[in-house]
Amino acid sequence: MSPPTATPTRRSAAGRTTARRRTGRRRRRSVGSVVLAVLALVVVAAVLPLAKRVVTNLSLPIAYQDVIREQAAAKHLDPALIAAVIYAETKFDPRTSSAGAEGLMQMLPQTALFLAHRSGATTFHVSDLDAPQVNIAYGSYYLRYLLDEYHGSRLKAIAAYNGGEANVNGWVARARADGARFTLSEVPFPETRAYVQRVLQAQHDYRVTYATQLGYR
Repeated sequence: MSPPTATPTRRSAAGRTTARRRTGRRRRRSVGSVVLAVLALVVVAAVLPLAKRVVTNLSLPIAYQDVIREQAAAKHLDPALIAAVIYAETKFDPRTSSAGAEGLMQMLPQTALFLAHRSGATTFHVSDLDAPQVNIAYGSYYLRYLLDEYHGSRLKAIAAYNGGEANVNGWVARARADGARFTLSEVPFPETRAYVQRVLQAQHDYRVTYATQLGYR
């Protein structure tokens, strides 16, 4: 005897039920995908600023903002210039150079002793340059001294910070003898030319990137 077969009506009802189930599953999958996409966007929105800050801190680090602002005010300097020199010298990772320059702003002991004598300091010791606050104070003093010596010329002051006053004075005298204005192209040392460019670019970048930390707003 043959097994009973479903009537057309029953087959049609079963098909509709199966179709509804499939549609429901598709809808649930679709809703789930939307929810996951929204969650992913929320996570990205939360993580992206942090990632940007991490990248910025690695590529353009900053520290001792309070000391930089304090010394900038005391020495009448742009705080971004101080930060830029620190960046060009050590990227805020203090060390002693092969030439004996010390700390964040790579102060030579003889230069620091000259500045200490000039300022009337009586208790200064070269070992004091290991302290970031002291190093930034003396480095800022030296920047102010060089800017005054060169009548506010950042180009000459920054070049002298790297290449020495005697060299800059010689380059300026040579340009003057040739009837030319002293420009970066008159600097014969590739290292000093690159240093000046790096400091000037970093000064702009610090002013834009760390406007709040450096006291611009």
